[in-house]
Amino acid sequence: MNQTSSTAPELILLHSNDIHSRLEQAAKIAAYIAETRRAYGAERVLALDIGDHMDRMRVETEGSDGLANIALLNAAGYEAVTLGNNEGLTMVPEQLAEAYGASADFQVVCANMQELGSGKRPDWLKAHAVIRKGRLNIGLIGATAAFADFYSLLGWEASDPIAAVREEAERLRDKVDVLVVLSHLGLPMDRRMAREVPGLDLILGGHTHHLLESPEIVNGTCICAAGKFGEYVGRVEIGIDPVSARPVFRCTCVPMAAYAEQPEAAEINRGFREAGMRRLSRVVARLEAPLPASAERESPLGNLLAAGLRRWTDAEIGIVNAGQLLGGLAAGDVTEGDIHALCPSPINPCRMLLSGTAIRRALEEALLGEYIGMAIRGFGFRGLQLGTLAVDGLVVHWNPDGPPYAKIGSVQVCGAELEPERTYSVGTIDMFTFGVGYETMKSGADIRFYLPEFIRDVLARELKDEGAIEDCSRRRWIAEGPSGSGPVPQAE
Repeated sequence: MNQTSSTAPELILLHSNDIHSRLEQAAKIAAYIAETRRAYGAERVLALDIGDHMDRMRVETEGSDGLANIALLNAAGYEAVTLGNNEGLTMVPEQLAEAYGASADFQVVCANMQELGSGKRPDWLKAHAVIRKGRLNIGLIGATAAFADFYSLLGWEASDPIAAVREEAERLRDKVDVLVVLSHLGLPMDRRMAREVPGLDLILGGHTHHLLESPEIVNGTCICAAGKFGEYVGRVEIGIDPVSARPVFRCTCVPMAAYAEQPEAAEINRGFREAGMRRLSRVVARLEAPLPASAERESPLGNLLAAGLRRWTDAEIGIVNAGQLLGGLAAGDVTEGDIHALCPSPINPCRMLLSGTAIRRALEEALLGEYIGMAIRGFGFRGLQLGTLAVDGLVVHWNPDGPPYAKIGSVQVCGAELEPERTYSVGTIDMFTFGVGYETMKSGADIRFYLPEFIRDVLARELKDEGAIEDCSRRRWIAEGPSGSGPVPQAE
């Protein structure tokens, strides 16, 4: 297989991935797709998306259950997509059926997802598709990252993607001219798939947000990917070698910075933004006084979220990083849109058993500037910095003048001293189970995830509880010693 060819292309394959509801960029991509179709003709252009087009941090996506993204994909003329974890794990099956079954004009392919129990796929989801373009039959196989524990809570079975792709490749290889995998698996898995699954021509990747401006060639397979957030579009020119009659590929990525938004797509975005804001204007609660939030120090709203996680999961202790909250709440009506704006991350509650030693280590880290200001990317987090730890069920006495990892004098759990060897039930967030930020939090045992609820659903419930509102101003962090003027974690 060659990477380049001097012959005129039979097909221009355009691919996007991990747009994450950067809808303005999607509108630019729509303009580029239209331009390419004008230059080559619609029968010689194939547009594909590799997943995580949706992200519920955006009002348009949240307020439409993803239909804003479907409308953009339809209008741009995409012909096939696969599911990313941001579609599969942040939308319940009914929402996916409405989006992809009732509203999509394109095919959805994912070989390693089936309904739990029956082992079947819904009508809108196929393991593969074959699309005829000009003289070529293009075989498309989809695969997505198999977060099996999470998917099972939503009624899905996410199987081994490599095995699923291998099975479909064996079925398709002799029936198509070009065999393509739409892989929302990440670059390491793409390399492994190229080594282990024979007969693949192209792997179009995503999930790990990698940008391959030139393809990697592994075992004769071209691995391509276009980065993140719609900053680039992948472009594969497919030709036919006149001697071997085999397909040849020229792969690159095209930056979108210079493109203007397609007017039709921009209008779709405007309409869904207005509709989303109307939908999210429903009043959830009314506050008699403001609830401030801070990523750097203890605050009432952070305490409220930590207490909500403890209650939601029926745990002894609640722990959450304060950076999950992007702002506080003013007195007066609180709407769904307000809560979405200050807590946009599609992060789920979870419950785990943690040792006293692991809890104390995380609490010490929460007093250090290197952790408070740590920038976190991915894992569902849509904030800016990790932030200190908001807690409930604990009272922490600490000395601002103490050395790192020895600032805390005592920690009480329900009036008793935290025991190093004892395990405690902790209500917290799924992000910590990936080893992000406060790493001892990943050492939890007997982990239980709560889906489909997000932590903003927890917060909404707490805002309706007058007792919880009153209690959230009670201090959990008690600063002592010469500089102990208040519960303010000091940067080191």
